Parts: sequence; structure tokens; C-alpha cells
Amino acid sequence: MLFEAIIFVHEFGHFISAKRSGVKVNEFSLGMGPKLFSFTKGETVYSLRALPIGGFCAMEGEDEDSQNPRAFNNAKLWKRMIIIVAGALLNILLGFIFMLIIEVQQPYFVQPVVDSFPEQSYSAFTGLKEGDKIVRINNYGVTTMRDFQYGLATIKVSDNLDGKNIVFYKKDAINNLVDHITVDIRDKYKDAEQSVLEAKFNDAVAVLNSYLPALRSAKTVAEVESIYSKCYNDMDHKYGEYTLPALATQSTRQSFKTNVTVERNGQIVELYDVNFLGYKESEEAQPMVQLDFYTTAQEKNFGTVLSNTFNDTISVVKMVWASLIGLVTGQFGLTDVAGPVGMTSAIQQVTSEGLEVGGFAEGFNRLFFMMMLITVNLGVFNLLPFPALDGGRFVFLAIEAIARKPIPRKIEAAVNGAGLAILMLFILVVTLKDVWQLVANIFI
Repeated sequence: MLFEAIIFVHEFGHFISAKRSGVKVNEFSLGMGPKLFSFTKGETVYSLRALPIGGFCAMEGEDEDSQNPRAFNNAKLWKRMIIIVAGALLNILLGFIFMLIIEVQQPYFVQPVVDSFPEQSYSAFTGLKEGDKIVRINNYGVTTMRDFQYGLATIKVSDNLDGKNIVFYKKDAINNLVDHITVDIRDKYKDAEQSVLEAKFNDAVAVLNSYLPALRSAKTVAEVESIYSKCYNDMDHKYGEYTLPALATQSTRQSFKTNVTVERNGQIVELYDVNFLGYKESEEAQPMVQLDFYTTAQEKNFGTVLSNTFNDTISVVKMVWASLIGLVTGQFGLTDVAGPVGMTSAIQQVTSEGLEVGGFAEGFNRLFFMMMLITVNLGVFNLLPFPALDGGRFVFLAIEAIARKPIPRKIEAAVNGAGLAILMLFILVVTLKDVWQLVANIFI
């Protein structure tokens, strides 16, 4: 039902733009296959069909020549161009509306600007500074936090890095010091009152924070070890004697690193090999990268609601486009693609998780976000310059504008037919893959 609502919006875009352009619409249908029922109003048949897998807006002269002066093929070129792209544009507009519903509920808007670093931040070791505005990461342009999160997610883990690199020494030093605070000190004062434990913990964090700037700016391994030892001893001076853990010296390491472009004090600065924190959801899982610094927040008002809604919608369009390019270039595989079955399963899972975590409101927002992704996906996908898609038809019109004469109908029909066959085969393969994964998740 939700998919058909989005498809209805798409076909309605073609329908209303055709009507406004004076083009005759023979049939407006929701669904494909045999008719369930239909009625005629004016010159158009409105129908509901049995298979909820699409819809169409059949215009006079769309696929064949017609002598009717109101036929699509006899309309002015600029009108035909508008009619062809109107469906996709209306899908993207619907995505904007869904995004607005989500954004208007936010208490503030997170921006891709570094506010501060937690003690164990890895990215602070390799170039990022407080106040940096992220404008590019992993060769992906950043305007919003959605851009930054997508760029962050495309970073591949780097294996077999030099384990004795100073960056790893800094990481180990910070990790050991934080472990000392959270484990040793908490164990030592576990029987004390909560207020005493919190005071000791805060004092230890203050000692660590006083050494962090020097530790993060250290230039040599010997300097790291010296600062590490002094910080540890200062903690022990207050809280008792502990054994100083040696810094690890593994021969190779894993890390997420990439180039980041920032705006710093009005200047564009290129940062190379910035490291980010990685984590695993389980021992068998692949490592994943996550944000390891705090970002700034923008105040919510009427202007920022509209600007963030617009920018975040554009970010989703960019993300869909980049994902499609990644699919073609091999950056993403078939397992990363979902058809109607896979999307239905994802919607149910995401919505259920939202209901469990935050009740009706969270489930509602996650459902709207998924529908926003799907409608924008449909809009962007249809604008691709591929035969049988709206983008492919637009290419034919662009060629007609340049050549000043239309491409022969037989050639256009043959190209679009071949494109449609390829698309149907692709959808079939993706659907079979989704069904197999669904069955495997149930029985394996």
C-alpha cells in the first residue's frame, strides 16, 4: 500500500503536467495487470489493476504517432520535457514533505562542525581540531550531517598498517589511561558512597584532560611514553599504587583512515590520513567506523527548519545518486540492493525497532524516514539516462532538441523495449535475492 502511494504520486506528476499542457490522457492506472474496476470521467479512464507493482499514465501519442492535435507527440518540445520529468520531481517533492515532518520535531539541528573531542577520540590525533567545519570526507562533498555520515560509512578499513606508528601509540596510551579510570579506580572505590566515587572519577578525568593536549601533539614515541607515564603516576599519587600497563607493540593494526577537507578560520585545509574509531557488533562481524567527536548544534527556528529540510533532502538525493554510481562502478554489490520484498522487510524491521525504542512517535518517524528514502530513490532512479526510464526518454527529447527532428519511433521503441527487458530481469534477480535472504533469516 505504501509503495503504491509513492507510485501514485509519481504517475500523478505525469498526469497533472499532461493535463495542464493540454495533452490527452487515455488512461490513468494504479497497479498493473488485469483491471479490478474502472470508470471514465471526461476523456480519461481511471482504473485499479490487480498487481500492486506499479502504475501508468497512458497519453495519446506517447508510444506511437497520432494525428490528434492534443497527442503527446504533437505537443511542444518543452512541454514534453516537463511531462517526462514531472513524476520524478514530484517524488522528490514528496520526499521534501516527509523530511519536513521529521525535521519539525527535532529540538535542534546537528551540524558537521567539530565541537570537542572525548578522551578516546582517534581523529583528534591526526589533524582534526575544534571548530573545524567538515566540507569533504573520503572524496564526498559535505553540507549536512547526513552527507558526513554517508561519507564516513564509505570508508574501508585499512589492514596491515604499521603497528608501531606513533598514532597507535597515542591510541594505546589514551585507552590504557581511560581503562585505569573506569576499571581500577572504580574497583578501588566500589564500596564507597556514590558521591565519593563520582568525585574520585571526576578528579582522575581532570588529571587525564590536563595531559591530553600534550599527548595528542607529541611528535615521537619516546615523548608519548614519557607523557603517558607522568599522567599515570599523577593518578596513582592520588589513588594508590597500580602497575603501569606497557604500551602495545603489535606489528600490524587495523584502522579507518581517509582524507578530510575542513574549513578552519576561514581557510580550506586538507587533512591526510585522518583516523576514526572502529567497532564490532560481534567478534564475527566486520569492523565498522563511527563518529568519535562531538558536533555543534544549530538553534531551531522557522528559517532553520526550512533550510535543514531542503539541505537534508538534497543530501538524500546526492546519497542515492552516489549509491547508484557505486553500484555501477563496483563499489557496492548486489547484496547492497533491495527490491520491493527487501524494502518491505526493512520497513517492518526499522519501524518495529522504533516502536520498541521510543514508542509510537519513534516508530512513526522511522517509517516516514524510510518512505522518504524510497520516494527519493524512485525519483532519482527514474531520472537516470537509461532506456525505458524517464531519464532515458528525456535523453531522446534532448537529442530531438539538438537535431531539430524526432528520433524515428521504431528506433525509440526498440531501445526502450530492450531497456525495459533489462530492468525487468534486474528486478527479478533482486527480488529472488530478497526472497532467499528472507527465507534464510527465518530457517537458518
